[in-house]
Amino acid sequence: MSFKVIFSLIEAALIAVVGGYIFLLLNTPLPWILGPLTFVILWQGFTKRILDIPNYIRDSGFIILGIYFGLYFTKETLKMVIPYLLPYIGVTCLLILACIILGMLVTRWIRVDKVTSVFSCIPGGLSEMAIASESLKGNVSLVIIFQTIRLVTVLFTIPPIMVYFLGNTGGRNYQQVVYTTATDFMDYLWFLIPVVVSVLMRNKIPAGIIIGALGVTALLNVSLIELASIPSLIMNAGQIAVGASLGKNILFQDLKVGGKYTFVYFGLSITIIGISFGLGALLATFTSLDLATAMLGIAPGGFFEMVLTAYNVGGDPAVVSALQLSRILLIVLLVPIILKWWFSRKTNPKITSK
Repeated sequence: MSFKVIFSLIEAALIAVVGGYIFLLLNTPLPWILGPLTFVILWQGFTKRILDIPNYIRDSGFIILGIYFGLYFTKETLKMVIPYLLPYIGVTCLLILACIILGMLVTRWIRVDKVTSVFSCIPGGLSEMAIASESLKGNVSLVIIFQTIRLVTVLFTIPPIMVYFLGNTGGRNYQQVVYTTATDFMDYLWFLIPVVVSVLMRNKIPAGIIIGALGVTALLNVSLIELASIPSLIMNAGQIAVGASLGKNILFQDLKVGGKYTFVYFGLSITIIGISFGLGALLATFTSLDLATAMLGIAPGGFFEMVLTAYNVGGDPAVVSALQLSRILLIVLLVPIILKWWFSRKTNPKITSK
């Protein structure tokens, strides 16, 4: 590794950490991803310097995040969600279908290709949708921008709406779920399995680097194996790596293109939130789930914010977490593969890059 690359890595790390810390002080959503992402974009834009962040830094961050979220799947989680799984999968598929239709329809009036537009609307993780769109030759920069719009819209609309309409009933009858108990250092060696699998799957399927880590960790966690928890420092480092790597790919000229369609995707985000509320009410009607739990269970992200909102409005945080995790897993495992087949079914698909 040359001195130039090492210097660029140190430069990127310092900018990313400062950005994450400032966003943390400002109490913004996802500070350790959006902070580094924003500061790297601004640094490259104003200094005209392109930071050299190797792909293995980004992939390492994805693996850490995949393992971290895979640890949330336990036997208790599965037992908790099983009675609601089939109807929940049904309404989730309807939500995903609505997002795909909206994402494709809007490309009739704006100059954004269908792959980019659809992955910008899918209510999955920002990082997961970005890497999946990249594998299908979508515009990663625009996906990140539009997914960020969706995420911010969700975070600043759903909690206030739920609190306003359902009130603050505390939710204190629900106990916190403890997901991991192992503390022996040797238990960390089990994580070598999802690491190896994710690396092998990296170029095999869309978002394979995440699917491998998350899926294998989830399988290990529901087995008799005891896995260690991921320290918050490592988790934050993974988020910083992902945020900085994604920010490196966003240039000011891309922001100008995305800026023209900011209000379009803001409108789509509001529409998707409205659809999710309707589907949540439908789920509550046909199951024993209360309205708050059902609506927050299908709400289009983010995970921790929806669980916290469930606690504040009297919903069941454990069920909301299980349903939200099921939605994320369903989207990450199936949606990229289905969309890859859909967009590749024609020999010469007509896609406009911008």
